[in-house]
Amino acid sequence: MIAGARSRLLKLTPLVVGVVLFATSCASDAPQTTLKPKGPKAEIINNLINPVFAVAGVVFVLILGGALFVALKFRAREGDVDEFPEQVHGNFKLEIAWTILPAVVLGVIGIITVVTIFDLAKKPGPEAVQVEIYGQQWWWEYRYDLNGDGNYDEIITANDLVIPAGEDISLHIKSRDVIHSWWAPALNGKKDAVPGRTHPLTINADKPGEYIGQCTEFCGLSHAEMRIKVVALDRAGFDAWTEHQLSSFQNPTEEAAQRGWAAFAGQCTSCHRLTGMTDPNSSPGDPAAATKVYTYTPPVNQVSRAAPNLLHFMTRTTFAGAKFDLRKPTKECIALGQDWAQTESGVAKCLNRNALEAWLRNPPGEKAMKPGDVPSTSSRGMPNFNLTEDQIDDLVAFLTTLK
Repeated sequence: MIAGARSRLLKLTPLVVGVVLFATSCASDAPQTTLKPKGPKAEIINNLINPVFAVAGVVFVLILGGALFVALKFRAREGDVDEFPEQVHGNFKLEIAWTILPAVVLGVIGIITVVTIFDLAKKPGPEAVQVEIYGQQWWWEYRYDLNGDGNYDEIITANDLVIPAGEDISLHIKSRDVIHSWWAPALNGKKDAVPGRTHPLTINADKPGEYIGQCTEFCGLSHAEMRIKVVALDRAGFDAWTEHQLSSFQNPTEEAAQRGWAAFAGQCTSCHRLTGMTDPNSSPGDPAAATKVYTYTPPVNQVSRAAPNLLHFMTRTTFAGAKFDLRKPTKECIALGQDWAQTESGVAKCLNRNALEAWLRNPPGEKAMKPGDVPSTSSRGMPNFNLTEDQIDDLVAFLTTLK
């Protein structure tokens, strides 16, 4: 009896495992679900997925039900005289039916799919916000053309793509090193970033909010940690954000921040850029009075020849390829939006200081990368500079001035 029960249990194991796996795929709060569109482009995709899934479900039930019916009805029974059941050698009507019906179903799905492809390929109007996206191991850079002149150097940021809600955003997706793929499922399908090519994609968020995405093309060690965050603001909020992003670098005035500024200029600029940064060494004894713009030495020491531009770093909510929260993910801090760090109380309350310090202390220990022992043209990611705790404190003090 025990052996029989064990045998029945083993037979049920695949079914139980399948049900459990299916149930775990149905999370209602999954941030990267494709089944809850939050924009018109994603809605178009959803309108294709739903009928295709419905047809596939019906086909699955019919085929599986038919197979089970045949297996049960024509199974071997005790007392059967014939070794084989009666053999059927073709049925013209059935063969016509199961040839024409699938062809019709596939034809309808094909027509719907082609219509969807053309709908998704429609170009946005000239009023759309133009953003150039560069993928590199393992983060995303966003460059804005605000006046439509083809110059994408007006705003250069990373990790958070900030857009106005309810408007078409025209993305121009590229890569500096290997193939990546940009995907924010609530806003549209994915689009590959291929070296030497530009791939267009249009997104539109129904309402203000934060939309999570992911690189979906394997691109090396930290592919799974090359994340995406789209922040949609109302038009007034977006205009205020762009105005702030266009403001100039401000020289730090506090001593700790000035020491961090000098350390940044001495080491971090081998990879990073900070648009308009003045040279802290150009005004000995009074760095706050410096006016000479810092001169960067090309090339940048990375395979991609790029690292995040850190101007207005504290208006972002993530860092290190959006893997870590720069702004603590509490309701109170999230409610402050991109302005969370514009006041000293906001920084004290919402800065994820522990994560930022851990990153500066040992970047390769926090995120899988291949930086090499020192920055070089073969580096992939940020190396460990073996900073002291005092240097880390100074760098954090400097970074918190980049508001």
